[in-house]
Amino acid sequence: MGVLAVIAAAAASWVFGAVWYMTLSRTWMEAAGVPVGPDGKPAGGGSPLPFLLSALAMLVVAGMLRHLLVMAGIAGAVPAATTGLGVGLFFIAPWIMINNAYAMRPFRLTLIDGGYAVIGCGLMGLVLGLFAGGAA
Repeated sequence: MGVLAVIAAAAASWVFGAVWYMTLSRTWMEAAGVPVGPDGKPAGGGSPLPFLLSALAMLVVAGMLRHLLVMAGIAGAVPAATTGLGVGLFFIAPWIMINNAYAMRPFRLTLIDGGYAVIGCGLMGLVLGLFAGGAA
């Protein structure tokens, strides 16, 4: 059941990420400095590698979040979602901010990517909390 919970949590966050970045695509590409073609899409894009890597990354994050929930004895949708939000807000988003600051990227890139980390981790926690109280 734990593996299924991790896969479901990763999938939920990954799908949310697709919606998040499709909604913010123009702003994100501008802030990230992604070159675009005449059609407004990323130049030379089309590689499935970023999608595969992001899916694998979501599995890793969901697996570790589940481990943290189990080790801390956190069960239930709301406590698990709150823990996920905290991981995104206090671990991942600050790290993104550091990387973007040193790369001299616009702060709005940190807001977009950090926002995804916070909401995506909260969603992961919610899904994990719905599976057997988050501790199965």
